[in-house]
Amino acid sequence: MLRRLYDWVMRLAGSKHAEAWLATLAFCEGIFFPIPPDVLLMPIVLANRDKAWRYAALTVTASVLGGCVGYSVGFFLHPVGEWILSLTGSADAAAQFEATYRKYGVILLAVPIPYKITAIASGMFSLPLFTFVAASILIRGLRFFLVAGLIRRYGPPIQAFIEQRLALVVSGVALLLIAVVLALKFVH
Repeated sequence: MLRRLYDWVMRLAGSKHAEAWLATLAFCEGIFFPIPPDVLLMPIVLANRDKAWRYAALTVTASVLGGCVGYSVGFFLHPVGEWILSLTGSADAAAQFEATYRKYGVILLAVPIPYKITAIASGMFSLPLFTFVAASILIRGLRFFLVAGLIRRYGPPIQAFIEQRLALVVSGVALLLIAVVLALKFVH
């Protein structure tokens, strides 16, 4: 099953619609979609390493635009924003997140919290839009350009490693995500 999913993503990455799919995924991640665009950015860069910087710029642009929509949901549709934040945990998740947000503010854009949550919270808690956009461009830009640059430079050996040890890589990523979630719960 993992092999079929991997092969499908690699075919998608090499297709003529790859950029549209990447932009759509990056845009939707800022509003409601739980999967970060890195999962598509990496194979797309692997498929055409000469366009790595173009793909990173596209991902940043679409992601920040999606984040602005998420920000608008939090700012203009406060009850919807509260509801979305409540889906992330306990009944008082919005209040807990607000306390954390008020303490750390824009720095939360740099931690592994889904972007849609920080985008919606930024609107709900009235972070100035310019500050949100500037921080998003900087932080997400660094991330996506770093990912694209690493894949551009070290892509073939990474791809060979992943293809030879697909189950191990997926298991390792899953364990890392679980560890990050648990660490965030215990720190909070």
